[in-house]
Amino acid sequence: MRRRKAEKRDIIPDPKYNSELVARLIHGIMERGKKAVAQGIVYGAFDEIKKKKKDLDPLEVFVQALENAKPRLEVKSRRVGGATYQVPVEIPQERQATLAMKWITSYARNRKGMPMKKGLAVELMDAFDNTGSAIKKKEDTHKMAQANKAFAHYRW
Repeated sequence: MRRRKAEKRDIIPDPKYNSELVARLIHGIMERGKKAVAQGIVYGAFDEIKKKKKDLDPLEVFVQALENAKPRLEVKSRRVGGATYQVPVEIPQERQATLAMKWITSYARNRKGMPMKKGLAVELMDAFDNTGSAIKKKEDTHKMAQANKAFAHYRW
């Protein structure tokens, strides 16, 4: 039986920066439908970035941090016979950005002892500088794919 593909919804750009990427970040941070709180967190983080990196635009820092945190490969489980193999596959552009945002927001949430907007700002600046937890997660994902390169012929 064939599954129907879900239709992609159009994302309305955020009001302040007029960027769909920022709107997607706001949606990723939002919990229980509290969009105004999520916008406050993101815009507050961007203000923190503006204070720390005076010569750079916070939107450019965010875009570059996202680009640095995007994974190119991941492993997917594939059952062949009785064995399950971790098969490395390339990731589509949309999913790359989604994973990078998810990692950045989750690691920002896990930074204890600081408000979310400050944690998000620190995580974005770390990703911008090619350091931090999101970059480590990306490198671990790439290492896993590299280690399982022998099973690439099981790709579907």
